[in-house]
Amino acid sequence: MGLLTGKRAIVTGAASGIGRAAALLFAREGAAVTLADLNADGGQAVVEAIQAQGGTALFVHCDLTRSEDCQHAVERTVAVCGGLDILFNNAGIILRSTVLDTSEEQWDRVMAINVKSIFLLSKFAIPHMERVGGGVIINTASGWGLVGGRRAVSYCASKGAVVNMTRAMALDHGDKNIRVNCICPGDTDTPMLSSEAQQLGLQAEEFLADAADRPLQRIGKPDDIAQAALYLASDAASFVTGTALVVDGGGLAG
Repeated sequence: MGLLTGKRAIVTGAASGIGRAAALLFAREGAAVTLADLNADGGQAVVEAIQAQGGTALFVHCDLTRSEDCQHAVERTVAVCGGLDILFNNAGIILRSTVLDTSEEQWDRVMAINVKSIFLLSKFAIPHMERVGGGVIINTASGWGLVGGRRAVSYCASKGAVVNMTRAMALDHGDKNIRVNCICPGDTDTPMLSSEAQQLGLQAEEFLADAADRPLQRIGKPDDIAQAALYLASDAASFVTGTALVVDGGGLAG
């Protein structure tokens, strides 16, 4: 018996990086997993990998900034899987720029993907969780949701919003047995991290070496973050809600 046997989960941004690792791990632990992403080829490849290991998965093409797409992802999951127990709001983007360098359109896009998507999916997911007696929502925030970072003003603002949104949702829905937590990863080996070096005009090797300058002397792996999500999704965290779990190799320790 896996830690999530019999559970039904949605993972956003599941075609690559942390989302991919979490979808694979949740499926190995017994959950039926819906992968919500714009990347159909990548998402379908993860579905096939899950099915090859004997798991249950489906892909839903989803623009997470659109209400109708988010509603469809939830309703499709409920129709195919019979309900919804876990929502992992993981999708996100990063823009490395200051207030002066950020256009209004860029600001709106970061906020839409990193914050509005959580609002929309949670809005449609929570009523289904209430009907089955509870559920779990996990949001991907960031270490930069707890402290500031240079040349990342829209990202820091969005992830700070995710942290406090998580707390507010935990207060609002705890009486319905819905736990809401967020994970604050440090630099993790994903396509998003590689894009940062490019945005900053740095060599990838130099950027990654700097990112690894933390007590554990390495950057994170997607599975490091997926394991934290598994903990929060499972009954092992049955008394954990409203928290921001830092998973960063000690980067914020001092």
